[in-house]
Amino acid sequence: MRALSIAATGMSAQQTRVEVISHNLANMSTTGYNARRAEFADLHYEQAVRPGTLSSTTGTELPTGVQLGLGVRTSAVTMEVAQGSLVQTGGDLDLAIEGRGYIEVELPSGQAAYTRDGSLKRSAEGQIVNSEGYPVAPDITIPEDTRTVAINADGEVYGYFEGQVEPQLLGRISLVGFSNVKGLEAIGSNLFVESPASGAPVVGDPGTEGLGTFRQGYLEESSVDSVREITKLIEAQRGYELNAKVITAADQMLGATTQIR
Repeated sequence: MRALSIAATGMSAQQTRVEVISHNLANMSTTGYNARRAEFADLHYEQAVRPGTLSSTTGTELPTGVQLGLGVRTSAVTMEVAQGSLVQTGGDLDLAIEGRGYIEVELPSGQAAYTRDGSLKRSAEGQIVNSEGYPVAPDITIPEDTRTVAINADGEVYGYFEGQVEPQLLGRISLVGFSNVKGLEAIGSNLFVESPASGAPVVGDPGTEGLGTFRQGYLEESSVDSVREITKLIEAQRGYELNAKVITAADQMLGATTQIR
């Protein structure tokens, strides 16, 4: 009875879908988060009778054949790249990215990681770091006597000092682009690392080479649409129930078979 194993793959697929949806809903308030989508593909087929098989001595070919499907599998969990809404915070080191691109930070291992979470901070040494304390690349240090910090759309960081009218340029925050951002490997904490599927990072100035620009005093909200996610959750629940009914029906059919005398 193939229906049992086929329905089991369907239940497993819908369970995966529910897990992806729950992860999206859990990150509704995560800065710069992009929703994920579960994708599925049918399993291989048992070729009982191949299409085009000769059906008679006259050379007549079967137009379709008999191909019995064996279920479904999860093929991918894809990130839906979308610009989240911008919310004003007023923070000097809060940066929202309008358009493509990621901010590069340096992990303790020395490896580069990338994020769209622009809620930057100032370390005890004056370095600009992310919420996890990882320094932004290229390294920018804000002097202790800086009154205020201004960051323009091109990523240039200026410091205003007591007794000086003109601001001082402290450095410039770059943006990093990838040929396939969906291929980035998520490592948690709003961070991604390069993978063979993402392509090599391309570092550029904001507003050039198709990269976005910065907006100081804003943060990018999660792109999760709660209404859409709830709708997909109901669909997944119904799909799970239907596959469970198939298992129940197959079990009753097997039970009827064993009761034949």
